[in-house]
Amino acid sequence: MIPYFSPPTLQLGPLSINPFGILVAVGILLAARLCGKEAERRGLSAQVLADFAFWGVLAGVVSGHLVHLFFYHPEELAKSPLQVLKVWDGLSSMGGLLGGIIAAFVFFRRKGVPFAPYGDPLALGVSMGWGIARLGCFAVHDHPGRLTDFPLAVAGWPGGGIRHDLGLYDALVLFACFGLLMLLNRRGLLKDRLLPLLAVLYGTARFFLDFLRATDLSYVDARYLGLTPAQFVVMALVLWGVVQLVRAPRVQTPPLPAGARTQARAS
Repeated sequence: MIPYFSPPTLQLGPLSINPFGILVAVGILLAARLCGKEAERRGLSAQVLADFAFWGVLAGVVSGHLVHLFFYHPEELAKSPLQVLKVWDGLSSMGGLLGGIIAAFVFFRRKGVPFAPYGDPLALGVSMGWGIARLGCFAVHDHPGRLTDFPLAVAGWPGGGIRHDLGLYDALVLFACFGLLMLLNRRGLLKDRLLPLLAVLYGTARFFLDFLRATDLSYVDARYLGLTPAQFVVMALVLWGVVQLVRAPRVQTPPLPAGARTQARAS
């Protein structure tokens, strides 16, 4: 079992720096760097992804907070209507993902840049960066699970008990996805399809992992038809990924050499 730990928060005047914020920032920076390096390796513009990173993160933070507030914990609206403006107070990773998707659609469309070639670099960067950010969730234990005796569970939660920690499990899944994507990328397999593959792999794992989330605590995720909001999102994510993976690739037929064209006309 993993012992429950509570890392200290560094206070710099009015600014509080906690492990969650640090790991999220590290994840974002590393994701941006990985995306840029892979884009350059493929002969793509790293600047396009650098420009997108700002808008993607901004949209992700705003959308992540709104999804957290309106779908996961609508009871927080009773505190104050101004809670909507406190984007730092409660974030949903699935909401952040939705914001990033919307930002990508708008950004690449307005830039007139095709999105597909950048999918593989984004898959590599997102899987690693998101995994590191999830370690931030594990550091502050903000995704408690059900009581269990699983070896990777966390023992000594406030109030007692041994529980799953979904932040840790999510991070492990994302790191495993990154490792597989890197292997496929190095071997030149599933070119331009790594992002749909990530959607299927992570979406499937996340759907089942969410059944391990706690339901017996005072502050737990809302359920709709017995499912968390994330489970509805990942169902759509997996469906999109499957469609993209089974869709026949667009193969450009190379032109015939001049001599071959002459023979073809003659025959």
